[in-house]
Amino acid sequence: MKNIAENNVIRFTNISQKKEGIFANFKVKALCNGVTISASISVDITVLELDTGSPLEKIVEECAKMGHRELKKINFTFEGLDTLSSLDSLALSGV
Repeated sequence: MKNIAENNVIRFTNISQKKEGIFANFKVKALCNGVTISASISVDITVLELDTGSPLEKIVEECAKMGHRELKKINFTFEGLDTLSSLDSLALSGV
C-alpha cells in the first residue's frame, strides 16, 4: 500500500452464493496516519431487486453504490472503549 493510488479504495472481489442469498463482495484497504484498515463488505444482491439477467457490471456497480452509501452512514466504535472513556471522565472529575 505504498502507492497512494491503491489507498482508500474499495475493490470488487467476487460474487458468492450462501444459504442467506447471493452477495457481491468487496475488500477495503486504507492507510492513514500510521493506521492500517482492512475490511470486507458484502452486499445482498436480492435487496437491490435487480433483474438476474442484468449484466454483471451493472450488478457490481449498483452493489458498490449501495455498499458505499451504507458504509458512510455507519459510526464505528471500539469494543470497551466507551467504558474506558467514562472511567477517564470519572477520574478527571475526582469521583
